[in-house]
Amino acid sequence: MIKNYLTTSLRNLRRNWNFTVINVTGLTLGLACCLLIFFTVRYELSFDTHHSHAPRTYRLLRHVKAQGEKANNPGMPLPVLEALRNDYPGLKGLITCTYAIRESLVTIGQGPQRKKFTDPSYVLSFIGPEYFEIFSYTWLKGSPRSSLTNPGSAVLTTSQARRYFGSADPMGKTLRVGNHMDFIVTGLIQDPPPTTSFPFKTLLSFSSLKEFGAFTNWDDWVSSYGGGQMYLMLPENMSEAQMEQKLVAFNKKYREAREVQNEAFILQPLLDIHFDNNTSNYANRTISRGMIWSMVLVGIFILVTACVNFINLATAQALRRAKEVGVRKVLGSTRTQLLRQYFSETAMLTIFSVILALFLAQATLPYVSGVLNIHSEGVLFVSDSTILMFLLLLAVITTVLSGLYPALIVSGYQPILALKGKMQVKGSSQARLRKGLIVLQFTISQVVLLGTLIAYSQMKFFRTMDVGFRKDQIITIPVPDNNNGQNAAISAQLASEPGIEQMSFSYFTPMSRSNWQTGFSYENNEDPLDFEVVMRPADTAYFNTYGLSLVAGRMYLPADTMREYVINEAFVRKLGFKNPEDALGKRLSIGGFDVKLPIVGVVKDFNTYSLHREIIPCVLATDRNNYSTLSIKLSGKADARLISRIEKVWSSVFPDYVFKYSFFDETVNSFYEKEEKLFALFRILTGIAIFIGCLGLYGVVAFMAESRTKEMGIRKVIGASALSIFGLFSIDFIRLVVIALVIASPIAWYFMNKWMQDFTYKAHISWWLYLLAGLLAIGIALVTISFQSIKAALVNPVRSLRAE
Repeated sequence: MIKNYLTTSLRNLRRNWNFTVINVTGLTLGLACCLLIFFTVRYELSFDTHHSHAPRTYRLLRHVKAQGEKANNPGMPLPVLEALRNDYPGLKGLITCTYAIRESLVTIGQGPQRKKFTDPSYVLSFIGPEYFEIFSYTWLKGSPRSSLTNPGSAVLTTSQARRYFGSADPMGKTLRVGNHMDFIVTGLIQDPPPTTSFPFKTLLSFSSLKEFGAFTNWDDWVSSYGGGQMYLMLPENMSEAQMEQKLVAFNKKYREAREVQNEAFILQPLLDIHFDNNTSNYANRTISRGMIWSMVLVGIFILVTACVNFINLATAQALRRAKEVGVRKVLGSTRTQLLRQYFSETAMLTIFSVILALFLAQATLPYVSGVLNIHSEGVLFVSDSTILMFLLLLAVITTVLSGLYPALIVSGYQPILALKGKMQVKGSSQARLRKGLIVLQFTISQVVLLGTLIAYSQMKFFRTMDVGFRKDQIITIPVPDNNNGQNAAISAQLASEPGIEQMSFSYFTPMSRSNWQTGFSYENNEDPLDFEVVMRPADTAYFNTYGLSLVAGRMYLPADTMREYVINEAFVRKLGFKNPEDALGKRLSIGGFDVKLPIVGVVKDFNTYSLHREIIPCVLATDRNNYSTLSIKLSGKADARLISRIEKVWSSVFPDYVFKYSFFDETVNSFYEKEEKLFALFRILTGIAIFIGCLGLYGVVAFMAESRTKEMGIRKVIGASALSIFGLFSIDFIRLVVIALVIASPIAWYFMNKWMQDFTYKAHISWWLYLLAGLLAIGIALVTISFQSIKAALVNPVRSLRAE
């Protein structure tokens, strides 16, 4: 019996090979997309789950609620660590501070054998031994309890050890960090998995941080550094709510009433960090849960679209098989046997599509991984039991979705009517179903298309919005802190270089991932105001280099230390002034300094953070000891020779450091890299969804053209033109596309409106965008149906009338 089912199924699939190809192509694309989306979603949901104590681990956040605005800041003032340990002895071994630093220089060896290495931000971090009580690592050498207890000790991951020392045993070796402090390797650990929010590869003893030099004062309860974060693991007998109550009391104990009112300490579950777009993490990689479920939804949409193709073509071909069904029923076949026969055909198509989809997904995985920044090296779907189980489940669901209704329709034909060829098509429930399914397909396609167009508008808005500073033709170079006048030397040597228009030294570029936020006191009030400011230490050339515009007052005068302040317009508004001139002459004390200095100028607002956040109060001032970035404005495009000359000068001034540069516009664009990559993925998914929908539409039109051959011949004989016949085929489908657009527009608006809530600055979505989506959908539908409809319109009527 099974052999008969398979033989008959193969015969039918071969006879209708064109529809078989359409179904296999649609199912293969749909299943491959679902497989890749499943892999991506599983990857994103697995972040930080490898830590055995993850459900009880939390990050401490400062919840700032000043003047009606709320924000969470992961940077913690350093005194909080010891205060919590002293006040709550039960947490002493369960709370840790991770103090990760920005781009670091590591030197190995001395003399001619000396090697220099640079790492990106947050690869190097100061941590204490309690860190390993909270987070799970596999130790190869050394001890989690003692390797980082003493000052000057370091633990390396295996990949970092190989990078620094090759195949040699790293234990006991010395590495010099920042060219001013030595550390001895006392431990070796395996690299954490790629799904971690802690990409530390060089871990230094926290007890060395004071000697190395912390970003903030150890007694400063106001200033914070984003790289200095605190984590704690709750005892099993303590709940999150109980700990947050303790933090309320802790906050009241160490802060003034005004500060308690405007700032609180809260807990953030470790497993939520990866999904929080509003606060940073060390991996600089987040994705909202809404975006994950959007990907899941798109995957379901694509699979449904492929199944709809199958149903549409199967019901359209049902009349062809009416006589076959009638003969089978007359000869004794039961409806159950006919259902099995039809399901065997669907299963064969699905299995073949699953095999093709597995190979297609594996082949395209490197590209998708590159787009989404997913670590997929060595991943083989065929050896992943979870992937194979998912694929099996997908195959069963696809077979049921695609085959159930057509099987019920075909097996339910009455044998007498079927043999007489009196099965009704026009106006039947099957025809209505086909139209409804076409509407569903194009609704899905247009929801995805509209979402892509709206996302494109937002991405274009990001790229073209005036952020208040110049970003083109500027290169930035990190320079050592506290370099004793070497900044002046490099500036003097580069001043005569052709192609260099302007140079500036600063701590941060105008827009930066790292930011220095601090409190301040104002005029005669000794208490800090209820909001913080972001600091931008910079020399006087900073304004011209980045094109910052003064709207009131003057620029501060050159100095080595803070003498005068320039603030931005947002600061003026926060102080309650309507005119920028009103803020001039007012005096501030920043970051706990005793001396109040005057405001001498107001600069036009510029974005210090990405466009995900609004512009906040900013203070610019001179401070030579905090200059770690050299910005060079070029008069033209950068070329290799100019960069080489800059490197030569830089290396002569800083021979102990590695020259590294970046283009500022690329740095700014990297703030939206996540959105750009997701937008690229959704463009691909949109194209696939539309292509699958067009495949189904093409198949239905092809069948209709074939089944209405004689009708077309009669129409041509009585004078119908080819254009009128083309219109006859087209008008019904265009009507369905328009209905789909009406349904899709509010759905797309709802989902994209929720997506855009993550952005403080949003593009205006005009009505013409929906019109454009409709026109695109209509154009795609016309192109899809034109071949078959024109072919039917141009066929010789004599041949049409002879056709059976």
